[in-house]
This record gives sequence, structure tokens and C-alpha cells, in this order.
Amino acid sequence: MKLPFLVSFFLLILATTSFSAQESYTLTIEIEGIKKQSGNVLVLLSNSEKSFLKDGEGRTLKVKGNTVTANYKVAKGEYAFSFFHDKNSNGKLDTNFMGIPKESYGFSNNAKGFMGPPSYQKAKFSITGDTKVTVSF
Repeated sequence: MKLPFLVSFFLLILATTSFSAQESYTLTIEIEGIKKQSGNVLVLLSNSEKSFLKDGEGRTLKVKGNTVTANYKVAKGEYAFSFFHDKNSNGKLDTNFMGIPKESYGFSNNAKGFMGPPSYQKAKFSITGDTKVTVSF
């Protein structure tokens, strides 16, 4: 009676540890081409088309030179990110009366949109190990 219980208990422990031990990788995002040495660069990393540009893991990076770097711990999968240079440090992308951004911005893969942001499909990239992505304003 004890043996089946111990075997079941051992199998349960083994299954739990194998599913919960998800590998994580380092994603380094380097953003180049900062022209004005003031404010912050805000980065939003998303892992799905549904969350792209809306939700994700954000970073606020103080501008101290022409380049800023953000580091994330991520699982294997697809990701995309957006970023902008918040020159006046107000925490939002300033736009003119027509909604056109006044501050520099960009996306992963240096993806460009037409009359708006690029699609997730254009901006996405895959993580299969430690990865460094370099983009420019």
C-alpha cells in the first residue's frame, strides 16, 4: 500500500518540477540615435499581437548619451516592442493637434507603419536564447 503511494507522490513531484521550470533568457534591447541628451526613453515589450502597443513589460531609461539599453528576462517565444524619447519626461508621447507624434519613436525590427504604427507581424521577433536587438530612432 505504501509503495503505490510513494511512486504516485514521486511522479507528481517530478511532473510539477518539469513543468514549472521554464527557461528564461536575457533580452538586451539597445536603442541608438538619441539626438537630444535629455528626458527618458520609454520601452514597452509585448509578447502577443493582442498586447502589442497596449500592454507588456515597460522600462523607463534615463538618457545619458546617444544610446540606451534595456534588459529583460524572457521565456522562449515571440516578442515585439515599441519605444519613444520622452524629451520632457511627462510619461507620454506628445502629439500635435492632428495626433502626429512630436517626439521620436520606433519599433522592434525598425518596423515602419503607414499612417500609424506597424503591425505586430512586422515588429515581432523570436527568442530562442540570449538575444541582443539593436534599433535606431
